[in-house]
Amino acid sequence: MNLERVVFGFFVILTLSLNVAFVAGSVEAAAHHNVWILTFAIIVNLVAIGLKLGDRSQIGALLLASGLVAGLLLITARVVWIVAESGDGGGPAPGEMTDIVSIARGALIANVVATVILVGDTLLSRR
Repeated sequence: MNLERVVFGFFVILTLSLNVAFVAGSVEAAAHHNVWILTFAIIVNLVAIGLKLGDRSQIGALLLASGLVAGLLLITARVVWIVAESGDGGGPAPGEMTDIVSIARGALIANVVATVILVGDTLLSRR
């Protein structure tokens, strides 16, 4: 068992899980989406990116690219949330929340791609 792959897989799957936890619920209802889950998803995603920076393989490049896309989208969603909160202090309006969740769903797709690549690479390397 390769401990480095276990740790990286843990962070990739944890990022995917946190992303799913954030986007679950009604798109327009801010009460259904926790800002801390979004923040933790960003932090875990950044750790996963950091773990893949030294990998020079083709699979590593794809994992890094998908992680960068997910990270960029999650950070963008958080910035939109911050801007929405600064307006009236009452949190994001339904239209703003729809934008935040839509951006986070884009990150979810990137995280699914990373997880599929990781599982596929693991299955291929077992032979």
